[in-house]
Amino acid sequence: MRICVVGAGAIGGLIAVKLAEIGEEVTAIARGAHLAAAREQGLKLLMDGVEHLARVRATDRIAEAGPQDVVILALKAHQLSTVAPELRALLGPDTTVVTAQNGIPWWYFIDHGGPYQGKRLESVDPGGVIAEHLDARRVVGSIIYPASEIVAPGVIQHIEGNRISLGELDGRETERLRKLLELFRRAGFKTRASSDIRAEIWLKLWGNLTFNPVSALTHATLVDLCRFPPTRALAASMMGEAQHIAEKLGVSLPLSIEKRIAGAESVGAHKTSMLQDVESGRPLEIEALLGSVIELGALTGTPTPHLDAVYACVSLLAKTLIDGRGRLRVLPAG
Repeated sequence: MRICVVGAGAIGGLIAVKLAEIGEEVTAIARGAHLAAAREQGLKLLMDGVEHLARVRATDRIAEAGPQDVVILALKAHQLSTVAPELRALLGPDTTVVTAQNGIPWWYFIDHGGPYQGKRLESVDPGGVIAEHLDARRVVGSIIYPASEIVAPGVIQHIEGNRISLGELDGRETERLRKLLELFRRAGFKTRASSDIRAEIWLKLWGNLTFNPVSALTHATLVDLCRFPPTRALAASMMGEAQHIAEKLGVSLPLSIEKRIAGAESVGAHKTSMLQDVESGRPLEIEALLGSVIELGALTGTPTPHLDAVYACVSLLAKTLIDGRGRLRVLPAG
């Protein structure tokens, strides 16, 4: 099977290595030093004390990959509109596109039904560029639960987790969905079909919209955020506002706020992806995780004072980093 992973970073690289190991023909779209390392030595995955090395076709030019059977979009949500016009080069008549972004996806209200059917969210698809270039009928949604990070160019450290959920936008069970589930199972992931992919997106987003921006602002790990009473209380308030929005959209979250916070605490001293981006000087994934929820709050008439305050602060942080072409990292004094 020809598979292209667009955005072979921490998560995309993990997936690319696991799929290449089972003999699939994998092309990895990457850039910079990470791309150079992948070309020279392959992609290396450190997982459960074992070093996995996979030779993949690596390039920074999407058009070079050619038509694929499966395209996995593993880049950050804010990068998707930039590459959307190039994705057509990967699409054959029956190509399936798996979206693996965190947060509210650009296709959220496609096949949604109800009063917001077809509504476009400006926060995640500015100007409708993604929808213009990517037919949602090709899309299978996913939630990627593993945590990992790039520890050196071409080297990915798996941190925890191996679950992946996949679902059609309309909740149906289809042949292409069954094939994808089997593909990821063979690669060693614990997969499940979701008949309501949006509800599961909200469950993961519930933590991401809270802990990612707060960790970026405080430089604290998940366990520290959850055990420091003021930030634990802030997290609960942010989650409460998001829960009200989700419920107005017909989503019932299956956990209490306290259980969701306890789940984050149990991950331990893990730096969120947004904190990793702050430390590396990369753009922050704010709109899909937080801006989109605030936009949904306005759409449903739900007040979001705590979300608004954190959004304002983390957005200014992102602007400061961009303007200064810098990064921020807490280092030992002296």
